[in-house]
Amino acid sequence: MWAFAIFNHKTKELFLSRDRFGKKPLFYTFITNESGETSFIFASEMKAIYPFLQEIKPSSHFNDMIHNRIYNYECGEHTLVDGIKRFPHAHFATINLDSIQNGINDLKLQRYYHILDNMLYNPQAPKPYKEVVAEFRHLFFDSVALRMRSDVNLGTALSGGVDSSATICTMSHVSKYMAQHTRQSNNWQHACIACFKDTPFDESQYAKAVCDHINIQGEFLEINPIAHWDKIEYYFYLFEDLYTTSPVPMIATYHAIKQKGVTVTLDGHGADELFSGYGHIMHALWDAKYNMKQVRNILYTLNDSSEKPKQILELYKDGIKFLLSKFNKKIRNKLYTPYDSHPNFKKLDYFSKWLFELFDQSVLQTLLRNYDRYSMINGVEVRMPFLDHRIVELVFSLPYTYKIRNGYTKALIRDALHDIMPESVIWRKSKMGFVSPIVQWMQRDKKENGLKEWFLDIAHSKDFLECSLVRNPKDLQALITKVCNKKESDYRVGEQIWCKINPYLWQKSLVFAKA
Repeated sequence: MWAFAIFNHKTKELFLSRDRFGKKPLFYTFITNESGETSFIFASEMKAIYPFLQEIKPSSHFNDMIHNRIYNYECGEHTLVDGIKRFPHAHFATINLDSIQNGINDLKLQRYYHILDNMLYNPQAPKPYKEVVAEFRHLFFDSVALRMRSDVNLGTALSGGVDSSATICTMSHVSKYMAQHTRQSNNWQHACIACFKDTPFDESQYAKAVCDHINIQGEFLEINPIAHWDKIEYYFYLFEDLYTTSPVPMIATYHAIKQKGVTVTLDGHGADELFSGYGHIMHALWDAKYNMKQVRNILYTLNDSSEKPKQILELYKDGIKFLLSKFNKKIRNKLYTPYDSHPNFKKLDYFSKWLFELFDQSVLQTLLRNYDRYSMINGVEVRMPFLDHRIVELVFSLPYTYKIRNGYTKALIRDALHDIMPESVIWRKSKMGFVSPIVQWMQRDKKENGLKEWFLDIAHSKDFLECSLVRNPKDLQALITKVCNKKESDYRVGEQIWCKINPYLWQKSLVFAKA
């Protein structure tokens, strides 16, 4: 992972590059002063560029990105701040100092890597499943071992889900065989678990099972929003972007990790977008539509991993509706993405095409940005074994049947690592993301470590109701009041409220940029 620049003093040429998948950020802008002189400014944070701007203001794309594209503006060049652009992942660029000084804003971007150019196999003729399981196991062990090379203490942010659990169990496994590597850290047994007591988002029981299985003492961190909420606007300044959930639990987790003396973590990010972990497996129906056994497998797997399982008849109705909608889009030539012109993209099944979009263009880009910010705010470096390019190239070379199999998502991970993980975790079907229990916080007062008073105060404040970045503040005020009074408790409504209040907090955070 990298974002770097090299300046050649002889040729007066600047070379910039960013890693394959976008793990590390890079921003830039061209500034022209009153004398007509142009400067090229680049940095790994937008806030480092703020002092060079005449004014820090929302970009013209702000509303569209926040209200319509919260998960997929990260892959584009536009940022929330007017005048600042995002350097794309998997690209390099050159720019000449003389050209800049002559007012020529010519950043020559060139893509140097594409997953589709580097797939390991032909997806239409893969190796037998058992061979691929063995290959994935070998690659994942090696990926973890490489990322355990460190002169500092290692740890992990453990959720209790399959991905983070697979990571630390593999750390435990390979540590027994990697002592001969002089730079292999032996101090890796630091797992920090964020706990949300008395909420649906608490996974600490699974995390404890993992810690017990590998015989380490995990640190279970009870997230108390009150302990952090007086800094929420400062957190927004540090975070720079906006997201569907509060950054507090994640920032608090990496803060606790740093307090333990851990500088580097190995975390499970990327596996969802590679293997299907967000409930997107419905898209595999388009590939399995003539195979009733596979259709049943997909629908039942989806239902088993859902927080609200459906009756069988309703499940099949949903499947039929999905297929009809996709058939309609195919007739109108709107089924596939712009990558459809790439010869290797055409070889992917529809489910893999969908995952590719999540991986390269939307969800993963956003999550990589988020976790880089959460961790680096605390001076912690996150390494991601699932995003070893060899693993990515292997997984995108495989059909959906290697990912959804025998009633399970992420079949390849489970079959490759089941012997080194606790059964209650590796064969766990329930799935939840690492999010804030915002609804529960809104319905508890200060005495219960809740945020009810804060939300109600904000919703009825003059500057909130007059904030130009907030859409329909009166309607949002009514919705906040409804949730705080326990007349609505759906977590999706909590996410909706947080997304809509985000722009107000972002605007308030700019006071720190001017300090």
